[in-house]
Amino acid sequence: MLRTSLIIIVALFIYLLSWPVAIDPKRWDAPTDAGLVGDFAANNVLDNVEIIELGDTHGPEGLALIDGEVYMATREGWIVRLNESTGELSKWVNTEGSPLGLAVDANNNLLIADAYKGILQVTPEGELSVLTNSIDGVPIVYADDLDVTEDGKIYFSDASSKFGAENSGGTYAASLLDIAEHGGHGRLLVYDPADQSTQVVMDGLNFANGVAVAADSSFVLVNETGTYRVQKHWLKGEKAGQSEVLIDNLPGFPDNIVRGRDGRFWVGLVSPRSEPLDSLSRLPVLRRMVQRLPASMQLAAEAYSHVFAMDQDGKVITSLQGPNSVHHTNTGAMETDDWLYISSLHAKNLARISRADAGI
Repeated sequence: MLRTSLIIIVALFIYLLSWPVAIDPKRWDAPTDAGLVGDFAANNVLDNVEIIELGDTHGPEGLALIDGEVYMATREGWIVRLNESTGELSKWVNTEGSPLGLAVDANNNLLIADAYKGILQVTPEGELSVLTNSIDGVPIVYADDLDVTEDGKIYFSDASSKFGAENSGGTYAASLLDIAEHGGHGRLLVYDPADQSTQVVMDGLNFANGVAVAADSSFVLVNETGTYRVQKHWLKGEKAGQSEVLIDNLPGFPDNIVRGRDGRFWVGLVSPRSEPLDSLSRLPVLRRMVQRLPASMQLAAEAYSHVFAMDQDGKVITSLQGPNSVHHTNTGAMETDDWLYISSLHAKNLARISRADAGI
């Protein structure tokens, strides 16, 4: 009996040490997590959000507003529209992929970052086309979020050039792999419709995620989910072409970022920080071993509701949370005249809170 137990233990040890895994973890020093204090002090503002059921679609990750209608990207590939005046929901187009971030150009075309298909455009008449899905002949395998400048250039994130969303089991599975590896496979790219070119703006990012352009197109922001920070890349002025960290050591994983009103930018923290993941940041061998454990014992998003707004200098304006909210794993937020709409990675619905209740 003892011999059998020893054999099992040795076999398990060999498995945890040597069985091939998809990731090649890199050593890094995770900043100390201060938790929900200061600007991010815990509150329950989002515990009582209004819920809008989405029928047979779920996970409304990206949001956009066109002529009084809220457009949302869902996990089933549908772009769903909500008429703010009537409350009517309707399915519009299906990308037959995995639509994530949404934006609107000057001609009211809906722009979509589809993790499987690339950067797509849908005309007001519902005509769907691909704008770009490769760079220098190499496929873009995880288009994540996007925004457009005054002159029509589309800045978008390629979350991971190694862990493609479609080939890694979906967007969520691919994100977990990239974050666990911390190999700097994320990029910020730009597509110029004038010459149909796609170029690299920033690289070496750890899961490049949300993208937002300033109202005057002077800079673009990109969320670096795996490093808990937001970076700013200057497009105009003396610093044009330079990048800098705008805000770092966030108490959660930043997902989307959306330009709001009065100079605000809304960031969704899809999940609080993971103490085990941070503690293993300096121990790549152990992170590799963890990858061999059952999925239930690996990194996963925690069901917590949290979005915050900051100004263009990275100063936190407001932090809205809902520890008991039925609407969780928030990817971002979008303002309209009366509401703050909140998107989600996993929820089966869309949430909103009045501007007054949100304090904006």
